[in-house]
Amino acid sequence: MFDADPTAVDLGRFVTSAPEAVWRALTESDLVAQWLARPVGMVAEVGVVFVFEIPSDPPGEAACEVLVVEPKRRFEHTYTDLRAKRPARWVIRWSLVPKGRGTRVVFRFDGFDANDRMQRMARNALERGYDRTVLPELAEFVSTMR
Repeated sequence: MFDADPTAVDLGRFVTSAPEAVWRALTESDLVAQWLARPVGMVAEVGVVFVFEIPSDPPGEAACEVLVVEPKRRFEHTYTDLRAKRPARWVIRWSLVPKGRGTRVVFRFDGFDANDRMQRMARNALERGYDRTVLPELAEFVSTMR
């Protein structure tokens, strides 16, 4: 048993598709919008700033900046909730590792303040949501791509 990093969410999932397909699902705006949220202005180039429109009630928005682009291997960007009372800046990292006939997707959402009760709650909720919903939706979506 190990203790989870209270400042990050680390998850992994095997996807039965090649890294090229997973890469497209993570970095092509029209595909991202089909399984996650609508990105406005997203391009997989370091320094590009874009916004995620979050389908929630009330609707949310997150400002993002692309930090790392290693095609078919790693995509990293910031994430700042523009509607939060005290916006925090997190970093999201998607890493892709070829495994047999598929891909190991490693997800990291980093930057939570372990001393802030609300951020600890947000971290735990995000971990459950990505583990139970978002990563399975990515896997399902990629399996149906052409």
